[in-house]
Amino acid sequence: MRILAVGAGGVGTSAALIAARREFFDLWVVSDYDGARARGVVDSLGDPRFVAERLDASSAEEVAALCTRYGITHVLNVVDPRYVMPIFEGAFQSGADYLDTAMSLSRPHPVHPFAQSGVKLGDEQFAHSDEWAAKGRLALCGMGIEPGLADVFARYAADHLFSEIDEIGIRDGANLTVDGYDFAPSFSIWTTIEECLNPPVIWEKERGWFTTAPFSEPEVFEFPEGIGPVEVINVEHEEVLLVPRWVDCKRVTFKFGLGDEFIDVLKVLHKLGLDRTDPVTVKGLQVSPRDVVAAVLPDPATLGDKMSGKTCAGTWVTGTGKDGEPREVYLYHVTDNEWTMREYGVQAVVWQTAMNPVIALELLASGAWAGEGVLGPEAFDAVPYLDLMTEGYGQPYGIREG
Repeated sequence: MRILAVGAGGVGTSAALIAARREFFDLWVVSDYDGARARGVVDSLGDPRFVAERLDASSAEEVAALCTRYGITHVLNVVDPRYVMPIFEGAFQSGADYLDTAMSLSRPHPVHPFAQSGVKLGDEQFAHSDEWAAKGRLALCGMGIEPGLADVFARYAADHLFSEIDEIGIRDGANLTVDGYDFAPSFSIWTTIEECLNPPVIWEKERGWFTTAPFSEPEVFEFPEGIGPVEVINVEHEEVLLVPRWVDCKRVTFKFGLGDEFIDVLKVLHKLGLDRTDPVTVKGLQVSPRDVVAAVLPDPATLGDKMSGKTCAGTWVTGTGKDGEPREVYLYHVTDNEWTMREYGVQAVVWQTAMNPVIALELLASGAWAGEGVLGPEAFDAVPYLDLMTEGYGQPYGIREG
């Protein structure tokens, strides 16, 4: 297996660090628009399987050319989702398979954004599924932590824990703190704005996909391993678009714990127009307001030594168990920032995201997972994944009943 990883930020760096401890691949090209950053990752590893390249992820032609140059078999997209489509297209042009951790961007309904879905997350990719299948190629989309492991949990629950599912609800929360900053997101603010200010999507079997207002339907969810109760709210996320395609259930939701201060900041950014992505003219220069926000905030990849606490990603499922009795479970994975900093030198949120596509690549390399077309994690057997994650990567998951 010969891998082109696009992006050398927090997730891309973490993926390289995790992969360096595994033997399933022959070549890993770390690429980034900032070539020096890519070289810094490779130099830190000291592993001849890793090489660095500069790459403009907005150019499908550059992606395809780099794939051809190195004989790439799999493209791993670990850069922010505005570049999904050119990377996706470049991989297809070159004949490589493709993985990402976030899918193509949505566009709200032009008339009823808080009731009807417009262009949904992943729609642009799913539109090409038949083309990928006709070439015998695989695009495995949404293979991070959420989406990704959360979807694997949904597949496992459907196959092994339930005879009938009422609701699958992804619930994400943390007790992470960052010292020395009044406001410092632990993940890409560009992506966070996209997820949190777009209309959240909900799926119901009798209704299909529909939307609601941002920050709607708050509830307090009790997270495990000392994190405790966190208020979570509806957020637009890929699981709601992925799970119903492969898992039989009645309802799918995604709720994320942001906190009142974070929500207030996002609301102010929206009121000021600083969440916009279309360029504005500033002293003769064209700049995107959202890019300015990202530029003035600290790089999440640099925050690890100032962070403390844990982050939890999981899938809450209700319905009827295999024994015919009502059942409610929460399948989850917790990552402790102290551990990721000690073991890998990176913060917990980006490490937890990066672990999952590396595991998926190893399953594809071994043949334990295989497929054609544009597929989500739910399309595959969950057991090989969870076994490898637990036994091979030393990352146990939890199942909480009730």
